[in-house]
Amino acid sequence: MSTARPAAPHPPDPPPAKERPSFHQVFQTHARFVWRALLGLGVPESDVADASQQVFVVLRDKLDDLEEGCALSTFIYGVCLRVASDFRRRAHVRREHLCAVPPEQPAAPTQEVVASHREALHRLLAVLAELEPAQREVFVLYEIEELPMAEVARALGCPLQTAYSRLHVARRTVTEALGEHLEDV
Repeated sequence: MSTARPAAPHPPDPPPAKERPSFHQVFQTHARFVWRALLGLGVPESDVADASQQVFVVLRDKLDDLEEGCALSTFIYGVCLRVASDFRRRAHVRREHLCAVPPEQPAAPTQEVVASHREALHRLLAVLAELEPAQREVFVLYEIEELPMAEVARALGCPLQTAYSRLHVARRTVTEALGEHLEDV
């Protein structure tokens, strides 16, 4: 008695796998589709080239992740959706404003204005030189460098009220010395 087992049937051969297109082929066949899709998804025309490039960067990295049975155009459109969303989200952050005519360049100050500013600066420096060093330090750090008074006091190693007192005396001295020229400084 032979107990021969019947041979197990061989599993059917899998259907031939479709060859995945190369990145170059995807680019050649879908570049116009990507461009139109991005425009249709609200990417400004000035940004479509950059967004399109971003789509193809993502596709290059994710082309191997394409699931079996998923249409390539559907996959590409999904990438376009995400990239367009990112571009629209960033659009409100931009500071660039396109215009047909470039704005005028600011005119250089006249010699009179430059001379007036230079003279005002010399007056201010002369007044600051007359202040006591402790008052000058507080005035410069608070009024010119615009540091908070707590930081000024910490930097100079004095109590906060002492720093305010020095600033008060320095302001009064500067105001009295410059008087009518105060707006020029």
